[in-house]
Amino acid sequence: MSNRILIGLDVGTSGAKCIAVDETGKVLASSTQEYPLYTPRPGWAEQQPTDWYDGVVRGLNAILPKVDKSLLAGISFSGQMHGLVALDEACNVIRPAILWNDQRTQAQCDWITEKAGGLKGLLSYTNNRMLTGYTGGKILWLRDEEPDNFAKMKVFFCPKDYIRFRLTDTIGIDVSDASGTGFFDTAKRTWNEALIALAGLPRSIFPEAHESTEQAGVVTRRAAEATGLPEGLPVYFGGGDAVIQTTGAGLVTPGVLGVVIGTSGNVSMALDKYYPNPNGDLQMFCNNAPGLWHSFGCPLTSGGAYRWYRDELCQHASIEAKRTGRNVYDIMGDEAASSVPGANGVVFTPYLTGERCPYPDPNARGAFYGITLATKRADITRAVMEGVTYSLKQVIDLMAAFMKCSKVYTSGGGSVSPLWRQMQADIFDLPVYTMSAASEGGAYGAIMVAGVGAGVWKDLTEAASIVKVETETLPIRENQKRYQDSFEIYEKIYPALKGVYDLSAGKGY
Repeated sequence: MSNRILIGLDVGTSGAKCIAVDETGKVLASSTQEYPLYTPRPGWAEQQPTDWYDGVVRGLNAILPKVDKSLLAGISFSGQMHGLVALDEACNVIRPAILWNDQRTQAQCDWITEKAGGLKGLLSYTNNRMLTGYTGGKILWLRDEEPDNFAKMKVFFCPKDYIRFRLTDTIGIDVSDASGTGFFDTAKRTWNEALIALAGLPRSIFPEAHESTEQAGVVTRRAAEATGLPEGLPVYFGGGDAVIQTTGAGLVTPGVLGVVIGTSGNVSMALDKYYPNPNGDLQMFCNNAPGLWHSFGCPLTSGGAYRWYRDELCQHASIEAKRTGRNVYDIMGDEAASSVPGANGVVFTPYLTGERCPYPDPNARGAFYGITLATKRADITRAVMEGVTYSLKQVIDLMAAFMKCSKVYTSGGGSVSPLWRQMQADIFDLPVYTMSAASEGGAYGAIMVAGVGAGVWKDLTEAASIVKVETETLPIRENQKRYQDSFEIYEKIYPALKGVYDLSAGKGY
């Protein structure tokens, strides 16, 4: 008997990933198609939803000839969270999507927090702060700053929901992405209509929320002609990437931390019951199956900081990569390895697009500290990697106060590097594991969600059995003292520069 095949789509910030996986967990085909990111003003980040769809179409056309389409059982989605896709009455896109890392909405976030009775009052509605990255602040910004576009908006989507709509013609959102709008009651897994009314927003613009494993519809004839997918293939709702990528790593039980170093960073843990979030330090969302929740913190710029460093300050590595055919990150990693833990006193703060966790501050900016005449490029390269890892450790410390943590499953681009895995184990003081298909990220979680929806597996716990340990990295004790000293300096930089960040923002920088 042939194994059934599932399709997972991840609508990321840098590109769309499309994968085909059989029910044993084997990746049969994979394709990533890049698209542009637009920054029309400092602190702003936008994309064209049609670019996402075009990327998905290219990706599906690349992978589908490599599989037996008669064995396809379903398709589902992961996607960058919090983006605002505003649609008119005909479901045409009104304006470019405002993304998760866009920081323009601080005034709106402050307004709704005050309107709700302060932070404590807001948490009583949603169990979460209204962060600048969240969709809710973007909706309020559109109302305040682009009233003509707001008047046209009949419904909004998050990014992956737009792709699902283009495949099925059905409107909706899943509970994990809805949790990241700032208007969702995560305890009851439904929109908080009282908060929506308090904000003066029409309830009709909020799409109905569904569980991730629910069927949303089927592939339409028009979508089948464009993508090569079979007409009538079942399509499932899927989930926001910060949640579903940890599902794809097998993170479905409490006590195991998921760490993702992608464009943004993510530290998360699955929860088997609802927990309050008294100070709003973490994000408490619905998970990808009924009865599951998800606690996480999201530093805004992790792998994105390393990519920025590659593009702007490591042209030598890119030239070497073209000359030799080596991966540019391997070249950079070799250079970083020639430095030492603690990067010879150089410390980097990765706040290149503001920050969300542990500091919800759109004014925060990146900085290098400790550069001297003795500093080498290798120290700076290593400091970027370490600074990203320190930002994740701060979130882990918040999580550890909440629940005992025993190990880390790491994924995303940062999990590929042995040096970065060792850095995580040493800085977190926990064993670090990579899991099979970790490089596939949220798309693999989408596979698992589609498989549960299609009856390939009875639940996410059974689906997670296809995920296997690939590498184990244990802490090296002699490295830890240097990291502890460096981390102590790192933690003091944000408080010391907070006034400078605000002054700079006041001057438009």
